[in-house]
Amino acid sequence: MQEGCTVNLTVRYMAKKWTLLVLLELYKGEDYSRRFSELRDALGDITPKILSARLRELEDEGLITKTVDASSFPVKAEYRLTESGVEIIDVIKDIKRWALKWKVDNIACGKQDCRDCVL
Repeated sequence: MQEGCTVNLTVRYMAKKWTLLVLLELYKGEDYSRRFSELRDALGDITPKILSARLRELEDEGLITKTVDASSFPVKAEYRLTESGVEIIDVIKDIKRWALKWKVDNIACGKQDCRDCVL
């Protein structure tokens, strides 16, 4: 694939393990935001090191913003989807629809919005 290909450039960070799931968890949060600990708990098997790396990458790409509240201890970091981050959720939902049609037999998943997902 050509180095300058738009798909290639985007897949470099979007296809990394956990990236799409981090975005979905932020989408589920109130005002599309969650604290680090909430993300870690919701994602289960993700290590804090990997979660930090994915959040940093998503922030660098402009898909999320980070707000730090240093007025309390411990310091609280909150992550929120940006406008482009909210828009990429539509792409993730399209992937879900494709998978439900062609690859995955998951009736429960197909009947709910990703924001309401409890699976």
